[in-house]
Amino acid sequence: MNEPGADLEVTPGPGLRRGLVIPASELVERFSRASGPGGQGVNTTDSRVELVLDVRTCTALTPAQRERLEDSPAARVVGGRITVVASEHRSQLRNRAAARERLVALLRAGLAPPAPARRATRPTRGSQQRRIEGKKRRGEVKSGRGRVAPE
Repeated sequence: MNEPGADLEVTPGPGLRRGLVIPASELVERFSRASGPGGQGVNTTDSRVELVLDVRTCTALTPAQRERLEDSPAARVVGGRITVVASEHRSQLRNRAAARERLVALLRAGLAPPAPARRATRPTRGSQQRRIEGKKRRGEVKSGRGRVAPE
């Protein structure tokens, strides 16, 4: 689906009626040495992947989508860029694929429409009475505790 080096495809979903295709030229991949497992190659291979998308200059996004992404905390936009890091796999290719999947998830979350506002409702009379009766019962239980007075 989203193989490393190709255009990044985001399938249609909430906030993306027609989906989205981000050209590979707008994605910046940087590689570095990752900590963790890797055997003899851990100190020589650059398997850690950092994937960066500049939201402000991305041609695949509409101005409304750019604004929604920059305002959404789910997209984790810092300085107009979304940065994703993957280093859990030993191979660079698998880390590249993992980083692309995470970027797709962040774009989905950032472009999803906000949830509708909660409409305030009043508690029913019956629920209010049940609450007060429960509080009275609890008060009676507590008042029954303590020292017993001699008769």
